[in-house]
Amino acid sequence: MKKLINSPDTVLAESLDGFAAAHADIVTLGAERKFVRRARTTPGKVALISGGGSGHEPLHAGFVGLGMLDAACPGQVFTSPTPDQMIAAAEAVDGGAGILFIVKNYEGDVMNFDMAAEMAGKDIMKVVTDDDVAVEASTWSTGRRGVAGTLVVEKVVGAAAEQGRSLVELQALGTNVNLATRSMGVALTSCTVPAAGTPTFQIGDDEMEMGVGIHGEPGRRRVKLEPADRIAEEMVHAIHEDLGKAGDALLLVNGFGGTPSMELYLMYHAARTQLEKRGFAIRRSLVGNYVTSLEMAGASVTVTLLDDDMAKLWDAPVHTAALRWGV
Repeated sequence: MKKLINSPDTVLAESLDGFAAAHADIVTLGAERKFVRRARTTPGKVALISGGGSGHEPLHAGFVGLGMLDAACPGQVFTSPTPDQMIAAAEAVDGGAGILFIVKNYEGDVMNFDMAAEMAGKDIMKVVTDDDVAVEASTWSTGRRGVAGTLVVEKVVGAAAEQGRSLVELQALGTNVNLATRSMGVALTSCTVPAAGTPTFQIGDDEMEMGVGIHGEPGRRRVKLEPADRIAEEMVHAIHEDLGKAGDALLLVNGFGGTPSMELYLMYHAARTQLEKRGFAIRRSLVGNYVTSLEMAGASVTVTLLDDDMAKLWDAPVHTAALRWGV
């Protein structure tokens, strides 16, 4: 294992210290590094809190700031944060208008955010993201996995929160964005969790995992590596089939941490071509490493069907460590 770390035991703490120092104009660390929060909060606004296991950066801490999250709770690598982290974050950013939890659909995340909501004694609602079409809902105890579509929910709902929309309105909006969003990924290599020191899974040099999860979970099948156009065709077909219709859309091509921009833009071109063949009109785009899996090579394709309100909210100003426009 070759990684730029001092010790597997301190990698998260030292990374959070560096992140907070590098973006001190946007974020600050909570006590005992339980959460990352906005450097300046807005009284009277619904507070948005998300979180999950580390190793997916810039998700979620990289999306804390104007137009997105108010706080993010980082767990250990690929491990859910604990309820006390979420409660502490809620105390720190509660602006008096209620709190919305945005939760990826993994058993530990859902359980711990639910426990925090029950224990916090505050007006808290939640949105659960489950955009991964790679596996059937019945194969997971909690249903489909939440993956890169979580970014879209956080951006759209974050912009609406800045407008002063109510907690009930924001939960409904987040639910609708999630329902309009589908994702599918492919992995070319495994990642290595620092504490484990060995690859999460074994994959041949001439193989790929079609439909992989962001923790290296198995996908639809292990197959021989194919050209990018064929990979994009299969992912887009699965997404379109699950959405059941075409229309105006946002296309996000997301890298898993080990794929260069050149290949991600190539995949964007391939996916966009396939979507347009199926009647989609790509109105908004985003390409880059946003919801990663440490150093895994591979990418995911996310499609969100857009209405006018969602498009305007996507365009609204955002100023975070990982997303910045319109300000």
